[in-house]
Parts: sequence; structure tokens; C-alpha cells
Amino acid sequence: MTTVTKMRLSKETYTFLKNFSEINSNILIKPGNVIKTVSPQKNTYAEAKVQEEFETEISIWDLNKFLGIVSMFANPDLEFNENYVDISNGRSSVRYYYSEPELLTVPTKDFKMPPVLVSFDLDENDLNEILKASRILQVSDVQILGEDGVLKIIVNDETNDTSNSFTVIIDENYNGPDYDGMLNVSEIKFVPGSYSVSLTETVITKFSHKTQNLTYYIGTKRG
Repeated sequence: MTTVTKMRLSKETYTFLKNFSEINSNILIKPGNVIKTVSPQKNTYAEAKVQEEFETEISIWDLNKFLGIVSMFANPDLEFNENYVDISNGRSSVRYYYSEPELLTVPTKDFKMPPVLVSFDLDENDLNEILKASRILQVSDVQILGEDGVLKIIVNDETNDTSNSFTVIIDENYNGPDYDGMLNVSEIKFVPGSYSVSLTETVITKFSHKTQNLTYYIGTKRG
């Protein structure tokens, strides 16, 4: 007997999936209420806990196209079957067939966070300024630097000693260990908001959304 699951995607889940499509164009949604993705380069991993409880495995080759189909309808019903999903508003519908799972780039196991060295809060305004500065200055390196009692984030070009740079002080009373980590602005594909940031002794930095069940793990080059 074929299992059919009928649901509507919440606005929040749609937003998460749209964001995930910027990290990886395909996705494998497994049964449960957690969705995950990993970039093709495997340097960005993201996961979100959602309102919906998926009962079938859903393999989508082109996530942007799938979400575009969903957006054709106003709050459509989605009927998930074993091999396809019917997206319908009652009068009109689209049948979207799943991909073969082995063709997708997906997380192969649960991510294990290394021990945290230091944590800090990154305000939404500061995050927006960092991204804006990168665009205007046309530099893509984001350095997180903790030393001499100050924690700051610097946007520059690490290959150019005379690069224009932008600096925002995160904590002027920093009492944590010295830290120097670098990531690329292209990896900061986040849902808007403020984040709790966890730095580790390894090459992983964790960004946890302050108000939503959403987390990103970004590969970081240590200085």
C-alpha cells in the first residue's frame, strides 16, 4: 500500500528551504521534522527544525524549481507519495517527480560539533553591515579576531596588504583566548536575524539563529 502524506508548508519552512537552495540546489528531506543541507564543496552545513512532520523521504533535484512550483499557488496542499508530490489548490495541480537520491549532494551523517572555544552574539545590524561592506569594498574575506581584550570582525582581502577594510567591534571587553579565523563572505548565506556564534579550536564555526530553530556550520581557516 502506497503511503500518502498531505500537508501545507508553513511560511517559515518555505523560507528555510528557499535559503537552503542558495547553499545547495538539491535536497533530500528524510522522515521527521528536521531538514538538512550541505554545500557541494562540503564547507557549509545547515539544519533546521520545522513545524511539519515529514513521513516519506523526499528527494528534490532542483529545489528552486520545486519552490517556484509551490509559489504558483496560494497556500497549496502538498500530497507526498512514494515517487512524486502533487501540489494543488483544489482546481489546478502539478505533479512533481522525485529525483534518484544517489544523484544528490546530501549530508551523509549527523554533524558533531567540536568543543566550543568561545561564544558571542552577532547582532543582525552588524551582520548586515558586514555583508554590505563586502559588496561596497569588493572584498570577500571575513576575519574573526580576538586579541588584546577586543573581539572584532574585519572584512578585507587577506591576499592584499593594502586592501580596503571594514571593522566592527563585537566585544571591547573580550576576556577569551586569542583567536584568528577566516571565512569567505560567499558562505554567509543566512536567513536574516541575529545569531549566536560559537568558535572552536578546529576549522568549524557555528551560527545559531537567535529566534528560529536554524543552525549553520561554516568551514573556517585558522590563522
